Amino acid sequence: MAGILYVVGTPIGNLSDLSARALKTLEDCDFIAAEDTRVTLKLLNHFGIKKPMISYFEHNKREKGEIIVNRIAAGENCAIVTDAGMPAISDPGEDLVYLCHERGIKVESVPGPTAFATALAVSGMPSGRFTFEGFLSVNKPSRKAHLEELKDEKRTMIFYEAPHKLTATLGDLYSVFGDRRAALVKELTKIHETVERTTLGAAFEKYQSETPKGEFVIIVDGKKEETADYTLEQAVKLARELTDGGMPINEAAKSAAKETKFKKSDIYKQLLEDK
Repeated sequence: MAGILYVVGTPIGNLSDLSARALKTLEDCDFIAAEDTRVTLKLLNHFGIKKPMISYFEHNKREKGEIIVNRIAAGENCAIVTDAGMPAISDPGEDLVYLCHERGIKVESVPGPTAFATALAVSGMPSGRFTFEGFLSVNKPSRKAHLEELKDEKRTMIFYEAPHKLTATLGDLYSVFGDRRAALVKELTKIHETVERTTLGAAFEKYQSETPKGEFVIIVDGKKEETADYTLEQAVKLARELTDGGMPINEAAKSAAKETKFKKSDIYKQLLEDK
C-alpha cells in the first residue's frame, strides 16, 4: 500500500509558529524531503526530532523527485518542507505534488505560515482581491515582459525580493507602475518585523542610499480608475496614511497631490492643522 506525501508548513521566522500537527507529522513520517537539509536540521534539532532527510530543491528536483515518489509508492510516508513557509508556493515542491497526483499517491496538507498572506494581513493594503507574483525573473527581458503584463492590473500585487536585489526591483516597479502606494514588509514574525507604508518612488529613493536588510515582501496598489474623483478630505487621508507609515509630511503631501490632483500646499496645510 502506498504511503502519503504530507505538505508541511514550517515557521517563516518564529519557531513557536510550528503547529502541533506539523510537529507530530515530522515526528511520525518515515523521511523528510527538504529544500535545504541544513536549515531543516536546525528546526528538527530545536524540537528534538531525528529523522532521515533527502535533499530536494530546484536543481535536483527531476532526479530526486522520482526517488521520493518511488519510496512513497513503496509504502513510506514523506513530509516535504521548504526553508520557511508552505512548500509548493513559489517553490519546487509544486513538482513533487504534481508527480504524486500523477501516480495516484495521496497528498495531504499540514498548513502553516505563508509569507505573502501574512504580509498582506499586516500591511493595511486592499486585500479583497490580490495577485501573488512571487520573485521576478533575473532575466531582464522576461522581467520587463512580466511587469508590462501587470501594468493595468487592478488587484493588489504581491512580490517577493531578496535584500541585495530590492533597490533594482523597486526601480523597475516605479518605472512601469508609476508612484503607486506600496507596503514593504520584512523580517516577518522576527524581532525586527517591519511594515513600511510608502510609495514606489519614495521607497526607490530611500533604498538607493540605504542598504536593505532582511527578506522583503513588496505589496503594490493595483491600478486605479483614471476617472476617479477625490475630495480634499480623501487626499489628506491618503497623505496621513503615508505619514503613519513613517514618510515625512512634505513627501506624503507631494505623493498624495500627484495621485489626487489637489495642490500639495493644500494637503500639507491640512496635515499640519490636523496635528
